[in-house]
Amino acid sequence: MTAAPSIVVIGGGPRGTGVIERIAANAVELYGDLPLDLHVVDPHPAGGGRIWRPDQSPLLWMNSMAEDVTMFTDETVELAGPVVAGPALDAWAEDVRTGRITPDADPAVLAEIHGLAGADFPTRRLQSAYLRWTYERALAALPPGITVHEHRTTALAVTGPRGGLQRVRLQGRPEPLLADLVVLTVGHLDAEQDPEQKGLADFARRHALVHLPPDFTADSDLDALRAGEPVIVRGFGLAFVDLMVLLTEGRGGRYGRGEYLPSGREPVLYVGSRRGVPYHAKIGYPWSGERPSLPQHLGPAWTEELLKRTGPLDFRRDIWPAVAKELGHAHYHRLFTAHPERTALAHEVFAEKYTAADPGSPELAGLIAEAVPDPADRLDLDALDRPLDGVRHDSPEALQEALRNYITADLARRHDPEHSEDLAVFLGLLSAYAQIVRLGDIGSWWHGFFSYLASGPPGPRLQQLLALSRAGVVRFLGADLTVETDEEQGLFRARSATVPGARTEARALVEARLPDPSLRHTASPLLRALRDGGAAIADDGLLAVDPADSRVLDDEGRPHPRRFALGPFTTARSSGAFTRPRTGGPAFRQNDAAARAALTFLRDLSCRGHLAS
Repeated sequence: MTAAPSIVVIGGGPRGTGVIERIAANAVELYGDLPLDLHVVDPHPAGGGRIWRPDQSPLLWMNSMAEDVTMFTDETVELAGPVVAGPALDAWAEDVRTGRITPDADPAVLAEIHGLAGADFPTRRLQSAYLRWTYERALAALPPGITVHEHRTTALAVTGPRGGLQRVRLQGRPEPLLADLVVLTVGHLDAEQDPEQKGLADFARRHALVHLPPDFTADSDLDALRAGEPVIVRGFGLAFVDLMVLLTEGRGGRYGRGEYLPSGREPVLYVGSRRGVPYHAKIGYPWSGERPSLPQHLGPAWTEELLKRTGPLDFRRDIWPAVAKELGHAHYHRLFTAHPERTALAHEVFAEKYTAADPGSPELAGLIAEAVPDPADRLDLDALDRPLDGVRHDSPEALQEALRNYITADLARRHDPEHSEDLAVFLGLLSAYAQIVRLGDIGSWWHGFFSYLASGPPGPRLQQLLALSRAGVVRFLGADLTVETDEEQGLFRARSATVPGARTEARALVEARLPDPSLRHTASPLLRALRDGGAAIADDGLLAVDPADSRVLDDEGRPHPRRFALGPFTTARSSGAFTRPRTGGPAFRQNDAAARAALTFLRDLSCRGHLAS
């Protein structure tokens, strides 16, 4: 008896779930009723995987509203396979409330959906239940010839020739899985310490200090941070927000009437970063009225033209000017159509001249100055990116007051429809990301800028941050933060350019960010084996994949016929495995392309009788 062909999906989180959903959607067309063994490898429950596992603190929220989270395609997604509609998180919650859906999840978690509105920020464990339901729905949609095997363990290595069977070695299993094709969707993984982090860790051990390296915050050993003691925190993004929550409310503190009431168990968090400010708050109002036409200046034709160029692309030189013009198009379209009283030129005239002007040119700057009288209404991306650039304060106390004012103003603006051009820029960012991800390796700056501007915390989290600042539990350090070690005193010391001469000393240092996804420092034996086995590694350390279908490239640039990879560790990383409905999420397109290529490959193998046995 001939064995069925086999595909191994390594990583059962939202990205792996998305690929399986696309396999189910395309199987009837591309694979028919042929037999197939589908193996899913992950030490955590499939659906949520590690990051979205169900056993997390209910204090941890998503940074997206329930209505802005979907795992399903719609007509805005560019894909060759069929669109299969499904509920966004808020609609799913409503279906659970009314009994139309009965997911197998912890009743305490499902209880959270009562009263959940589309504009609410769900807990991560509720998102875990949604992801698990999505995974189970995808399995149910597979044709009867496809048999699913789950392996709750870790994949250690993938070996095998380009033209033959792949062998997936599993932790705790003596025999490898034989695979005709492998898809890596391993998500965020731990990293080995780079030289700087290793030096800080060695210093901490010598002096009995606390050093917490980059990590998923829910997995960090926060018990090591003692009540009342100063902690230097480097990083002001979403990992910091999680840290802040777990060390305050997570230790018994609570909020009342806009103030924080400490439990007495909190450390004092001294936080700074390169920018010195938290990520911009999530926008707190819906879209209304006419949408800008997107993409306008960096559509598929622009992408194809860049892909034809020989040699590596330079993001600042080759890509950023068009991105800036695209974001400006979204901003000014909204300003002219929704707030014309703040403009001084006919929209048609402005639009024609804006389109004709070169990005970053004096002509473009002059046009904007003429058409938009108030500088506050003009889009200044540099100021948005580095709001503390050149700002200096005489004392740490002056910085505390100034940064509280900055956060308050940001919150007010991000919840004020009178500044709805900010929401238009957000839509422009999503559109730009969908095109840029097609280019492959473009470096890390763009991903950080996108997250800072478009993927910040819920507004209530920044309200809490203000309360913690007023209570003295959080202290701001400023921008361009540097951390030094003092061997004589056995302390960490932080300095910032924002308050010259000031320094903060502490016996604890926390790196509040996810580990670098670079394969150069990955702690994953699976990715190390790929790296050492000849897979191509981009300049920024990411695994190089073919932008067309996410096949892994070797060091000669050839796509591997039997290996695919999708996610943040690849050069085709996208803004997330799930996204807002009706925004053409690029991850969905990637999942579809990979699933279709995989099914076509396996069908052809099956027809030739060249199968794993």
